[in-house]
Amino acid sequence: MTKEYQIEESLIEQLKELKYTHRPDITDRKSLEQNFKAKFEALNRVRLSESEFLRLREEIINPDVFAASKMLRERQYFQREDGTPLHYTLVNIKDWCKNEYEVIRQLRINTENSNQRYDVILLINGLPVVQIELKKLDISPRKAMQQIVDYKNEPGNGYGNTLMCFMQLFIVSNRSNTFYFANNKNQHFQFNADEQFLPIYKLADEQNNKISHLEPFTKKFLSKCTLGEMVSKYMVLVESEQKMMVMRPYQIYAVKAIVDCIHQNRGNGYIWHTTGSGKTLTSFKASTLLKDNPDIEKCLFVVDRKDLDRQTREEFNKFQEGSVEENTNTETLVRRLLSTDYADKVIVTTIQKLGLALVPYRLFSCFKTRKCSDKSTYLRAARPCLGCGICSRIRSE
Repeated sequence: MTKEYQIEESLIEQLKELKYTHRPDITDRKSLEQNFKAKFEALNRVRLSESEFLRLREEIINPDVFAASKMLRERQYFQREDGTPLHYTLVNIKDWCKNEYEVIRQLRINTENSNQRYDVILLINGLPVVQIELKKLDISPRKAMQQIVDYKNEPGNGYGNTLMCFMQLFIVSNRSNTFYFANNKNQHFQFNADEQFLPIYKLADEQNNKISHLEPFTKKFLSKCTLGEMVSKYMVLVESEQKMMVMRPYQIYAVKAIVDCIHQNRGNGYIWHTTGSGKTLTSFKASTLLKDNPDIEKCLFVVDRKDLDRQTREEFNKFQEGSVEENTNTETLVRRLLSTDYADKVIVTTIQKLGLALVPYRLFSCFKTRKCSDKSTYLRAARPCLGCGICSRIRSE
């Protein structure tokens, strides 16, 4: 199997075995949009007139891939012709496994300035989310990377003014070597002087054995639920840099291990890795997933120095603005520990502040048993009850 079309046909057959729906009828921009319209109406249980759909299409197509990626993951608002509101989603954001997954090949996007063609594209609810570029065995996958970069740099390209703006991931392969990487704005999407695409990844299993061949890669990475989970959970939209990141395989396995350990109540564990390996991103992603779990009351990130406290908060807020707040003193930390607000579920603090906070936190339990549920009364009452001056230290820390 040395020809590109043979590799392509083999991939299509494998994706069909993974329960993707093959859509040979989708070959151009018009058929792509009509398919999306049908999927949109089914998901949101609505029928749009042609004029409404054209207006919706203009609203959602965005040349800014970061803005389009946020739209993909959030609920949106659209005003219908009769003035009634339509709150809609582009995908099932609660359960990505329940979306519709389709595969198309040799799609041509003809715009005013572009006539691009793509080997294989995976659709989620009619939206192009993954592009797979294939080369024959004797051609380096780097050629496919360069082709994608050239396509994105071409004036009037389909990535900016068609539904291709929702592209999340690129996969390149010559069958024996397979890589994947995230879509991004052009300033984050180029080759460096060493002709290395930054950042590119090879898939690996839980024992860090590389999965390079296209067939095992497809089986492990492109099953419908796994792909949906990758896009929804393990891609990070870095607000401060307006950039998309896809997590490395070992980071994903670490996050899953943390979450599983907590769900199964299996006690303590540890994650070890070298400097610069992305442990903070791993911690951030684990904490955000736990934050959305209604069974988790608090997620504490405890460090042993003030500079690490500041650094961790800055990193968390770089990934997602406002995700954690500074605990200016121990009294603030106590209030956040007692808070039931969603914004206070993830807390970054030093072990010193936490040690001081735990005494009044335990004391609050005593007040609560005495029918005192007013937290402000608790804080006022804490000083005479402790009788050891700790509250003075609380206010000064």
